Amino acid sequence: MQTASFTGFIKALFYMIAFYYIFRFLAKLFLPLLVKKVVEKAGENMQKQQQYAQDNTWKKTQSKDEVIYNTANAKNPRETKKVGDYVDYEEID
Repeated sequence: MQTASFTGFIKALFYMIAFYYIFRFLAKLFLPLLVKKVVEKAGENMQKQQQYAQDNTWKKTQSKDEVIYNTANAKNPRETKKVGDYVDYEEID
């Protein structure tokens, strides 16, 4: 069985501190590049989705000759939920 020594503790502490500073240094170098790449990829995906949506909308409007408006909902708007009666309170002096 091994026992812990003061020099072993100092070595472990040194390695932890060294790892921490090396990690910070590498993060400062590579993290901005990684974030830039992710943002560019997200922008490309967004443009593809927008282009796909525009193409589908154009094809749908191009194939239909008539436009139908549903006026049933406009005449009878959906009622909101009624919780209770409105009570008007007056202040008494």
